[in-house]
Parts: sequence; structure tokens; C-alpha cells
Amino acid sequence: MLIRVAYDEHTLTVYQAYHPAIALSAVAQQSLVLPGFKATRMTWIKPSFLWMMYRSGWATKVNQERILALKIKRTGLEWALQHACLSRFEAAAHLNSTEWENSLQAAPVRIQWDPERDLHLQPLPHRAIQIGLSGEAVSRYVHEWVVEITDVTDLAHEIYALVEGGHLQEATARLPHEGVYPTPAIPHLLLEPAAS
Repeated sequence: MLIRVAYDEHTLTVYQAYHPAIALSAVAQQSLVLPGFKATRMTWIKPSFLWMMYRSGWATKVNQERILALKIKRTGLEWALQHACLSRFEAAAHLNSTEWENSLQAAPVRIQWDPERDLHLQPLPHRAIQIGLSGEAVSRYVHEWVVEITDVTDLAHEIYALVEGGHLQEATARLPHEGVYPTPAIPHLLLEPAAS
């Protein structure tokens, strides 16, 4: 499986959905060090814009009414992958269930692969990565990795309106471009080499 994400030379973009009060403060302060942001809980970041739309119902679900695009350092993602464990047991990645459970308890990052979504939020054959951060990983994310926070809720609503109106080409053109990230193979996460 490959990571598809919007990225440039130094950063990549992940998405999170928040209650409007948290989102507006985060954009204004360009920081997640805020009242209401619970650094003690696992926080999930999603490189796939459409998977974020699926999860948030196009920014309509309670406490997910605002969508933030967070540019983070590429070194942050790479640290996360090196310190991650799959969120469920996979025989191809773990010696046995005990080894997986021990890894899961020790790892500050969890990786989950879920079916990618199309414009109608229907599942696609390939998968999108979800990255769960806890403990040290949350601290690094909040204090070191995030370099820019943008509210993209209006974009989400514009694309949704185009989809609802049957204007799929225009909707597709408005989507963020997500390319295959040049990640080396990390067997315990079931990644395949990006180059092919």
C-alpha cells in the first residue's frame, strides 16, 4: 500500500476536523496549543482529503464542522512511520498476536489502512492511510511538525455542491492534488515501494 498525499520539498498536508471554536482559534494562532485541544488523547491525522470528507460528512457532523489543512514537516511523517504499529494484527507484518500487542502498547503512533473514497464517498479499491498520534507523537506534532494551519471548510462545501449538482469534472479539478509519497518500504506497516 502506498501513501497518497499533497506534498512539496519540505512539507505535506494532513487534515483534521474540529468544532468551530477550536478550528478558528487554531487558524488565528497557527497552533494547536489551545483550550479544547486534548493533547492527552490520541489524535488522528488524515492525508486523504476525500477520506476526511467521508469521516466528517463533508464537514456536517457534530464537532467536525470545520476542516483544517495542516502542513507538517516531512520529517514528522517519517518519524511517525518509524515509530508506528498497525492498529490491528496482520500476520504478514507481525510474528504473532502477542508481539503485535506488545508493539501496539509501546508505539506512540498507530497506522490504519481504510478504503479510499471517491467523490460520492464510496469505497475505492486502494486504501488511504490514517495516522493516530499519542504521547510523544502528539507533542512532536503540536510543537515541532505543524508549520501552517488553513481552514478549508469552504473548499469542502464548494466541492460537495459541485458533486451534488452532478458537476464531477469541476469537483475533481478542485480537489487537492495527492501524489504517491516517496516513502521507502517499511514492512511492518505493509508499505510497498513508491517507485514503479
